[in-house]
Amino acid sequence: MSQTSSPILPGAAPCPAEPPHARGRPARDAEPARPTEGNAMQDETRTAHVDTFARDRLPPRGQWPEFLLDNEDLRYPARLNCAAELLDAHVAAGRGDRVAIRWFEDGTARALSYAELQGRVDRIARVLTEDLGLVPGNRVLLRGANNAMMAACWLAVVKAGLIAVATMPLLRARELKQVIDKAQIDTALCDARLREELDIVMRPGELHGPTLARVLDFNGSGPGSLEHAMAGKPAGFAACDTAADDVCLIAFTSGTTGSPKGTLHFHRDVLAMCDLFPRHVLKAGPDDVFCGTPPLAFTFGLGGLLCFPLRLGASTVLAEKLTPEALLRLIGQAGASIVFTAPTFYRQMAALAPGFELLSLRKAVSAGEALPDATRRAWKDATGIDITDGIGATEMMHIFISSPGGEAPRGAIGRVVPGYVARIVDERMQPLAPGEIGRLAVQGPTGCRYLDDPRQQNYVQQGWNLPGDMFTVDEAGYYYYQARSDDMIVSAGYNIAGPEVESALMTHPAVAECGVVGAPDEERGQIVKAYVVPKPGVEAGEALKQELQAHVKAAIAPYKYPRAIEFVASLPRTETGKLQRFRLRQMAQQPGGAA
Repeated sequence: MSQTSSPILPGAAPCPAEPPHARGRPARDAEPARPTEGNAMQDETRTAHVDTFARDRLPPRGQWPEFLLDNEDLRYPARLNCAAELLDAHVAAGRGDRVAIRWFEDGTARALSYAELQGRVDRIARVLTEDLGLVPGNRVLLRGANNAMMAACWLAVVKAGLIAVATMPLLRARELKQVIDKAQIDTALCDARLREELDIVMRPGELHGPTLARVLDFNGSGPGSLEHAMAGKPAGFAACDTAADDVCLIAFTSGTTGSPKGTLHFHRDVLAMCDLFPRHVLKAGPDDVFCGTPPLAFTFGLGGLLCFPLRLGASTVLAEKLTPEALLRLIGQAGASIVFTAPTFYRQMAALAPGFELLSLRKAVSAGEALPDATRRAWKDATGIDITDGIGATEMMHIFISSPGGEAPRGAIGRVVPGYVARIVDERMQPLAPGEIGRLAVQGPTGCRYLDDPRQQNYVQQGWNLPGDMFTVDEAGYYYYQARSDDMIVSAGYNIAGPEVESALMTHPAVAECGVVGAPDEERGQIVKAYVVPKPGVEAGEALKQELQAHVKAAIAPYKYPRAIEFVASLPRTETGKLQRFRLRQMAQQPGGAA
């Protein structure tokens, strides 16, 4: 697909400038956007956002990473709406009959063409702007699993010039409140089956999110549902005439403190992630059928299961609650050619693969955690397909180091994706020689811009993004993952902050103190392990262990619960009282988990 000056926004129209307020916040005059980098983007443009909340809370320009946009793949116009490019451009070019989204409902295959998806997206956009009165720059929380309505809602929010804030279905009220408070969200679109936790946030009490004023359900049929509101809307909605550097997405990630960090991404960032890894490494095309497990709320899933296929004019298969067996079955049923999932799934699927029809499958992409060589070989032996491994980050949007399956030496993830550059540096940001272990530093067309967060200065240093990983690189430019450089636990592809689990455990009356780290696990890469000091008089045993696990599952997302709990008399601390996490990690590495 051409990246030159062909029309990007079929039927684009200026965004509405009224109402004269932005959901209860005074509107500022649309201020000039910062000049965008790259030879094709030197003209100053004006933001389309009436509500400038996100733009006002970008980091100071001096704390941004250096962006590399002087690239033939990245020649974007100054006015750009990425949802229009992903969807409307195909319909305008006569590709409206192609299948965009597939799924299975009670065993029956269903599908939406590009034209049908466009009609659904446009009706949702009309509900958002006409019925709810939302204006460009407002944030909209999205809560749902991987299904057609969740995908359509994301596209509609972005097409209307709003900012999508997608959340995983497993998040609990406490975690949702953090996101809602930080992004100052007053409107949510929520799958009707997941309404309960948002209702808690809506009610007065400890977990009340005062800005959240209304929730509209989808995948429902009642008079208050999104579908009911859509039914009275005509097709057709002119995409908001956004600037290429208007924020369209806030993706939240948890840091080691457990406090969520919102990463701000522009319309051009969404297209940049689509125009590098899929083109140069994955080498995907319009006849490919994508499928996989990562949630659309993760940028890994947003790219691999929605934006990549739409950018190519290909199709995606969306499914909820997949098991390894169900994913293998789905590949055969849908004729999928590209699958995205985590190493844990590949390991489990390798043992099951001989019993399934996988002739359509050409590519397998792994990310989210380290890919063990044993898993890579087991999958290749079972299917004949080499896994394309990759490393990405929410801050970077998607994969920036990867090589086509089978090209990387044993143990390596791959080379830097064309369009990005990387190096290994020491604590003073000095480059290290090949073979030396150091911090990975990356630059490219995407990069970290945290939402009003002082941790920006930790992630971006001297114009480089520091994802928090320790790597080595060889003379040929292949990168080898070593470990995380922080306290993040990566289990089965999920990032879990140890302090957040500690906070949940500490609310149980039997816990005096605790420390949480990652422990090695053959299946999941790591599991969450908690070292717990019980209060005096409390009997430590299997019953208490199960009670604590259930307590954590009820307090935060269930996948974060400690799969291993060890009761100890005390925790290792410094003379000043700080918990020595490295000692706990050392304990967790030993057989039995004890020092």
